[in-house]
Amino acid sequence: MSASDASGPRLGPAGVPSEPGGLLDMLGLAAAVLDADGRIVLWSPQAERLFGWTAEEALGRFAATLLVAEEHFELILELFAEVMTGSGAWAGVFPVLHKDGSTRPVEFRNMRLQDEHGGRYALGIAIDRDTLRGVERDLALSMGLVSQSPIGLAVLDTDLRYVLVNPALERINGLPAERHLGHTVREALPFLDVEAIESAMRHVLASGTALVDQFTVGRTGADPNTEHAWRASYYRLADHADRVIGLATSVVDVTEQHRTAAEAAAARRRLALIARASVRIGTTLDLDRTARELAEFVVPDLADIAAVDVLDSVLNGRQGVAGPASGTATFRALAVAAAYPSDAVGAADPPGEIAKYAADRLVTRCVTTGRPVLVERVEARDLPRIARDETATVLLAQAGLHSYLAVPLIARGEVLGALDLKRTHNPLPFTEDDVVLAGELAARAAVCIDNARWYQSQRHAALTLQRHLLPHQPPQPMGLEVAFRYQPAAAAGEVGGDWFDVIPVAGDRTALVVGDVMGSGINAAATMGQLRTATRTLADLDLDPAQVLQHLDHTTHGLEETIATCVYAVFDPHHAQCRIALAGHLPPALVRCGRAPALLELPTGAPLGVGGVPFEAVCLDLAPGDRLVLYTDGLVETRDQSIDVRMQALLTLLADPRLPLEATCDQLLTALRQRDGHDDVALLIAQVGLVTGAGPD
Repeated sequence: MSASDASGPRLGPAGVPSEPGGLLDMLGLAAAVLDADGRIVLWSPQAERLFGWTAEEALGRFAATLLVAEEHFELILELFAEVMTGSGAWAGVFPVLHKDGSTRPVEFRNMRLQDEHGGRYALGIAIDRDTLRGVERDLALSMGLVSQSPIGLAVLDTDLRYVLVNPALERINGLPAERHLGHTVREALPFLDVEAIESAMRHVLASGTALVDQFTVGRTGADPNTEHAWRASYYRLADHADRVIGLATSVVDVTEQHRTAAEAAAARRRLALIARASVRIGTTLDLDRTARELAEFVVPDLADIAAVDVLDSVLNGRQGVAGPASGTATFRALAVAAAYPSDAVGAADPPGEIAKYAADRLVTRCVTTGRPVLVERVEARDLPRIARDETATVLLAQAGLHSYLAVPLIARGEVLGALDLKRTHNPLPFTEDDVVLAGELAARAAVCIDNARWYQSQRHAALTLQRHLLPHQPPQPMGLEVAFRYQPAAAAGEVGGDWFDVIPVAGDRTALVVGDVMGSGINAAATMGQLRTATRTLADLDLDPAQVLQHLDHTTHGLEETIATCVYAVFDPHHAQCRIALAGHLPPALVRCGRAPALLELPTGAPLGVGGVPFEAVCLDLAPGDRLVLYTDGLVETRDQSIDVRMQALLTLLADPRLPLEATCDQLLTALRQRDGHDDVALLIAQVGLVTGAGPD
């Protein structure tokens, strides 16, 4: 269909009727016909409105005497003669007398007519000059604005076909006007969301309510590789009789603003992501958990699959990579996370495994150079440099790996490993902005990983020292059956200064000791070793428990800023007695046969290291089967329950004396020891047995 066919209905023999109220009616064109002598022979109603004379008053009269002032007679007769005998036409403005006596400038179009008999007439078409000039000005202004406006403008008819397009819209759409005119939006701009656009246009045509600043994103034929953004407004058009004649649309290209806003939004998202990372990564000093937190955090916001690999030399306490190097790199996989189920997960090194990679591997290049490695669009030739082996290469290809990024984990100038990122589901490739974001996340996480690494190393050293200093298998003393446990802190992996000991004393007696050095780490473990050695030395002197604590207090006071609690008891199997003294420690529990377990009421004493506070020992008679339970506060103290509630729970668990000692230790630790316990625990249970044979005098 041609543009002329599509722009309106076809003209039949009867034409297309036009309802009143159009532009011609608004202009009020007047028509009059003069015979060869200049008499008025035809007079239109519009002429009556323009000049004031009715048809009855005007017909048959000379037009010159009716409509022209006397001083203009000669001129008008010359013009009339020119129309009738000369060129046959005249156009211009002439002052005309109105019936009311006023003179009005009127725009004329005069032309000669001829009938079938050869008779000649003059047709005059007239309009008020001021009215015509006003319309001309409005039209000139409108056309000037339309043609020169930087805003894209168009007019569409009621069938939503273009009837006018300005140059700005030609540039915006990348199409010349002739590719618009007579065509619908769907036909001219198929690359846009035409369903939404035409739906909005029909709504405006039907309702008359304008739609302003409708946001649209798409690609034009002139620039198909770049996404553009526009704001379009739609207005219904109606004539002076309020008949709907079409639709006007204005289009503003806001691509730059859209890109700026998108970049600002992306920057805000990056900042928000980094802020969340500060909260979610490095919540503990556990190395594996920190690596898992990093891998799980970056999916799916940054990658579909993420892996954290650390140089094995770093975990073994050797210096990591500090700058450019060459050769292979040995990694230990710490964590892998995926946003979606994918074969590519199987291509990553499983956590805990050690892998050695050559210099041509991208992850090796990342750690040896200390710089990110970006493969924006992965091709088949890139896969062997990304995958760990041929099988993994096939898995990555099947998963649709199309973009790859590795960023180094650098803390305090040392390269610790790499954060490995892959995209399979996300259709967008990694960009330089992603490199910056991943680098920021990696830098923050690397500090947490480094802290966890050093903490793990220090904890391992402290735990080794702690276990070396604690008794491995104390001998079973006369008249006592002994069971014991030590557990380091669980929540933060802390090693503390808790200790226990079973020390033979002269006269077949046995010293039972449980202590707790305040603090944690290797310093607390070393202090514990000093106090345990001092306690064993003092036990050999056969001193009363109160005296032993007095000497330990003096020793502790000599150590810098050290505070400790202790319970020291000496059991005499021949007299079935036990002397006990406390130094700021929790009271032991006593379990007697046939009685409810109870806490011993003993003088609390001051912690060791306070200095100048006397200690007091209490003598306790024991019978065969009685149990004495010594422990540190890590067994009963929690952050969410009162100490009274916890102590009662301890006594309740001790109510069954038939349970063997080893099983009792396990039960207490299982029931009372919280999974995230923040303190270490020392536990010592001694049960009185029968003593045979003669004792000392």
